[in-house]
Amino acid sequence: MDIYTIIFLALAVFIFLRLRSVLGQRTGSERPPYDRAAPNVLQRDNNVVPMPGSVIDQPPPLPSKDVTPPSDRWKGIAEPGTALAQGLDAIVAQDSSFDPRHFISGARSAYEMIVLAFANGDRRALRDLLSSEVYDSFDAAIKDREKHEQKTETRFVSIDKAEIVSAEARDRAAQVTVRFVSQMISVTRDKAGTIVDGNPEKVADITDVWTFARDTASRDPNWKLVGTGSAH
Repeated sequence: MDIYTIIFLALAVFIFLRLRSVLGQRTGSERPPYDRAAPNVLQRDNNVVPMPGSVIDQPPPLPSKDVTPPSDRWKGIAEPGTALAQGLDAIVAQDSSFDPRHFISGARSAYEMIVLAFANGDRRALRDLLSSEVYDSFDAAIKDREKHEQKTETRFVSIDKAEIVSAEARDRAAQVTVRFVSQMISVTRDKAGTIVDGNPEKVADITDVWTFARDTASRDPNWKLVGTGSAH
């Protein structure tokens, strides 16, 4: 063998060893290749596992075994043994994914959205957030404004508090009542721009008591406003 043959053989062995160290060896237990045509599923061995959806109104399901002591379960939300705590227990018994803290966060957003949609006469937004009975009531008020050619301007300054004051579950229906304490500026003007209600320079303290409900047996995770009231 001449010198060139020896050099080429040595080079071939070197390249083989380098590739082996980088790529490794197949063991027969490698994962199947990623299927870009199915972005909503996860391949696990030979089974197809659905990926979780992106529902913002419901938190991820809780573990099947709740290790939280009963006395601490609703800490900061309800005192143990109260009617509110019992109501929350009843809702969780029907829907293990219910989280009152997550619910309060969503309720704050819904409260602001509904108030502003009502002020703007946005029926499309209201229809998705209200029960049919509450929607009819809001729609009647909007029609009355339109009849008198009035417009309402509302601006939130702050939502100072949102707290659950009652909860219950009957059959498949869960209901949660929330007290909102907020500050906002609201004024209603007629066609000429004359103020007929409210004050654009005054921040008003508002307390609303709203009840939200959902069918716990339904696939729809959204809660709707089913009752409104005010407190002074």
